[in-house]
Amino acid sequence: MKTNSGRIWPYAIGVSIILVFGACVATIVVANKLPVEKSDTYMMGYHEADDKANELIEAKIAFDKSYKIEYITDALHVDASTIKYRVSDLNSNPVNDAKIKVIVTRPNNHKHDQELNNPSVENGVYTFNTITLAQEGRWDVMAKVNVGNVQRFYNVKADTRAKEAYEY
Repeated sequence: MKTNSGRIWPYAIGVSIILVFGACVATIVVANKLPVEKSDTYMMGYHEADDKANELIEAKIAFDKSYKIEYITDALHVDASTIKYRVSDLNSNPVNDAKIKVIVTRPNNHKHDQELNNPSVENGVYTFNTITLAQEGRWDVMAKVNVGNVQRFYNVKADTRAKEAYEY
């Protein structure tokens, strides 16, 4: 009868170490290929937004004490979408001197971003030029609104397959 002199254990341990190391490398390679991008809810990186969180909240409160903003776009469509906002004071009087910057983007993907500036203004309704969206699905419509020395971010999730949109 042949006795096992314990030579297999060093080989088993060596193979195990190589397999664990290979799994770690594979995890890193796969993770780097995923399309994960940082959040930009406030049109800035999440680190900057985190640093300015209190300022952003205070700015929103100051804006809401004097003004209202509404997303009044009928619905998003792939072929032709016209983004509209209504800005008014708390007495429902139209505000025609606001500055609005809008970015239409896919969640977690900046490949199809569209920046909208210079809307036409009529009776407090800000209408941007018609845009074409790259594909069906959910889109984030992010607006930065300045009236005088107060500002607010107003972000909406919208979908080309549904008429509803909601603020986030």
